[in-house]
Amino acid sequence: MAGKTRVAAFKTIGTALEHLPERLDVALATKISTLVGRHWSGARTNLRTNIAHALAPVGVDVEGELLESFVDRGFASYGQYWAESAKLPALKKSVICERFQIGEGLEHLVAAKGMGKGVVIALPHIGSWEWGGSFLATLGMPMTAVAEELDPPELFAWFKQKREAIGINIEPLDHHAGRVLLQTLKAGGVVGLLCDRDIQDNGIEVEFFGEMVTLPAGPATLALRTGATLVGAACYSGPGRDHYAVITPPIDAERTGRLRDDVTRVTQAIAIELEGLIRRAPEQWHVLQPRFNQS
Repeated sequence: MAGKTRVAAFKTIGTALEHLPERLDVALATKISTLVGRHWSGARTNLRTNIAHALAPVGVDVEGELLESFVDRGFASYGQYWAESAKLPALKKSVICERFQIGEGLEHLVAAKGMGKGVVIALPHIGSWEWGGSFLATLGMPMTAVAEELDPPELFAWFKQKREAIGINIEPLDHHAGRVLLQTLKAGGVVGLLCDRDIQDNGIEVEFFGEMVTLPAGPATLALRTGATLVGAACYSGPGRDHYAVITPPIDAERTGRLRDDVTRVTQAIAIELEGLIRRAPEQWHVLQPRFNQS
């Protein structure tokens, strides 16, 4: 019964956000998420620490009212992310194209598509990556992504159906995912991987915002094994209802020695690109889990 109740709750909230009038959806979501963020002590502590790392050079403390303001904006941005993602299936493709712009780096995707070797896009939890995936589908470059399996399975099926309705193919994060992603790249497709969190706790140790953390090996491994072009990208929310994407120049993913050494080298290069993308809008970095040592 608990599982059915959870599915019903997600469907009800998602449908409500999808069909609320424009502007009211985001206004309501940001207000609620900001209020929740002021009382959700564990998540607030994590977000505060994460944003502080993104705001400050190594060895410089960022604290006080300025940091708390960024944390409030972080929770508001998180609410905006959910509201705008829920709205996507109800929007016409023409509206998505009007509201989304790849301001930097589209030429890297076009060049990679022309080579026919596929593209791996390394993404941070910034803004709304679903808007980016939906926009790429309108350009004839549909994206395949992976997501954690949800409990109960009916909830994951609903989530998958909603993402596929906007042009993003979702594969469950299981032992079959790697094979599917390899096949996608070998066919010249696009794979988008959120990789600023090590969900499976089996990643590669790299330096990230001045501390040693682990990041997933997937993006580097796929690029090294297939020869696909590897780029970093972020899809920022704003200004207003619009979205603005940045795609980095290709990250060097040539084989130079042992695969594990190459994966470590390339994952470190990814971490550096993610840092730059996150620092552009640290208040949009939606990571409520611990990433660093708490100060």
